Amino acid sequence: MKKIALVTGGTRGIGESISKKLNSEDFQVVANYASNDEAAEKFSSENNIDVLKWDVSNYDDCKKCISEIYEKYKNIDILVNNAGITKDAPLHKMSLEDWEKVIGVNLNSVFNMSSLVINKMRENQFGRIIHISSVNGQKGQFGQTNYAATKSALIGFSKSLALESAIKGITSNVICPGYINTEMVAAIREDILKSIVDTIPNKRLGESDEIAEMVAYLASDKASYINGSTMSINGGLWMD
Repeated sequence: MKKIALVTGGTRGIGESISKKLNSEDFQVVANYASNDEAAEKFSSENNIDVLKWDVSNYDDCKKCISEIYEKYKNIDILVNNAGITKDAPLHKMSLEDWEKVIGVNLNSVFNMSSLVINKMRENQFGRIIHISSVNGQKGQFGQTNYAATKSALIGFSKSLALESAIKGITSNVICPGYINTEMVAAIREDILKSIVDTIPNKRLGESDEIAEMVAYLASDKASYINGSTMSINGGLWMD
């Protein structure tokens, strides 16, 4: 029987590559998305992956949609907390709205999703929870007090969850991508992006498929002894 993998923000960017990779590894994938119905349906039909729209920052929405997934598939074996947004500004110019929006999507969603699947995973004595953080959660970044705070928090959340859940056959790990060739990074001004790439020892952007490969490994039975870990995939930009 196929294991069920749920990927938040699973139809674009890094999440799209994760969903495709898990699908190719014979997981039954459900990809969450927040907007752009047309693009999500196109992704679904082209890849034979179920998509489901809801706001991961809203606990009630998460509860409703996870219940629908359990009703259809009976299980969620793998959870990939990938959904994330940016609302950049230095703190002295940051609005409360932009602070709360980033906290909601990037961090509150991780509580919402993880808390709603953890009991079933404990009952089944199996689970893989994989959190997509960021190099900027490790080193900080100008204009990203909100974003960096959420991505740093994921590391502490994951380590604590690993301690609580290991005895039940559940692992919790973090992947911290560096600058990856996605729409989010493409939005960075060209001269600034060039200066960033110049600081990367590998002298290139990463590819989303490189992140997806690590997710697939952590989701596999082969990774059962990796727990509470933080995997950096950043071309040598940050070594910690």
